[in-house]
Amino acid sequence: MQIIVTGHHLEVTDALKAHIDTKFAKLARHFDNVTDVHVILSVEKLVQKAEATLHISGAKIFAEDHQEDMYVAIDDLVDKLDRQILKHKEKTNNHR
Repeated sequence: MQIIVTGHHLEVTDALKAHIDTKFAKLARHFDNVTDVHVILSVEKLVQKAEATLHISGAKIFAEDHQEDMYVAIDDLVDKLDRQILKHKEKTNNHR
């Protein structure tokens, strides 16, 4: 799984990259066919925004989250993506 991290109005530090890598390892545990992930971190006044697009076999999954803390936004983003991946996995297992 290749993770691409970009920042808008924000410098992406090594600590943020390490946090993203550890959290997104959880997604690979549930579904093996994640090819790449594009994470965009941005700051708009007091709101920290994290959004991600996952390319998996057969679909493209998108989620975003807004919080006052970037680490909390990343955690909530991963939870949203995890729910969507499990839903996609159940769909593919049930229909085939």
